[in-house]
Amino acid sequence: MEHTAGKIGVFDSGYGGLTILKEMRRALPDYDYLYVGDNARAPYGTRSFDVVFDFTRQAVEELFRRGCHLVILACNTASAKALRSIQQHVLPVGYPDRRVLGVIRPTVEAVGEITRTRHIGLLATPGTVRSHSYRMEIEKLYPEMKITETACPMWVPLIEEGEAYGDGADYFVKKYIDAIMTEDPEIDTLLLGCTHYPILLPKIEKYVPEGVRVIAQGGIVGDSLADYLRRHPEMDARCSKNGTVEFLTTENAAIFDRLASLFMETPVESTRITL
Repeated sequence: MEHTAGKIGVFDSGYGGLTILKEMRRALPDYDYLYVGDNARAPYGTRSFDVVFDFTRQAVEELFRRGCHLVILACNTASAKALRSIQQHVLPVGYPDRRVLGVIRPTVEAVGEITRTRHIGLLATPGTVRSHSYRMEIEKLYPEMKITETACPMWVPLIEEGEAYGDGADYFVKKYIDAIMTEDPEIDTLLLGCTHYPILLPKIEKYVPEGVRVIAQGGIVGDSLADYLRRHPEMDARCSKNGTVEFLTTENAAIFDRLASLFMETPVESTRITL
């Protein structure tokens, strides 16, 4: 079956996936990327499994329609609540030759190589914490590890309201870090289980105890994608390579562009679509 090469699809409920996309482009600059942010319906973190699955499926099918053979769910909530169902029920029936990958498994695999104490802390949205997706993945791969999960409901609003660099953010950054380190002082690796959180990295590192590593997902997912394409040359051949990136959003494009430029650290111009 002949395939026209297509862009790598990247999906997120909003802006956070841009921190993943930025690192993918750093790891694989020659490839073409098509980003969809479902900003009009964000955040997904508080929504039910059924709703997140429906919204994620709509976005994935839109990316397939636009020629993508490979789609990355650059969203922890979508990876936690929708990835498995899409892989098991949507792809085999409608898209047997397409692939959808998430961000949780590669992150967990990397953490196993980093921690010495085998005590891990997860800082994530309430939805990701409630899903226990990280806990389940860690227990599967590293049953001896202890994981402590803390929800940080204020971090995404701070970032999206442009307050990530202000003094007011310090209070909420310190609050959640103190809480998780008090719960388990043996934690030596803190996992940022939300793609927004790297924006807060300078503040997070300020309040983390000495000797504790903070792991952001972007670099891990970028390296993991490069490895995946090396191991699957037939999929690599279906990815077009002109070094381009295109942005789509379900929200007003001017609103999206303003905040997306902050995440990408470069000007962004998007097109509005409806899912």
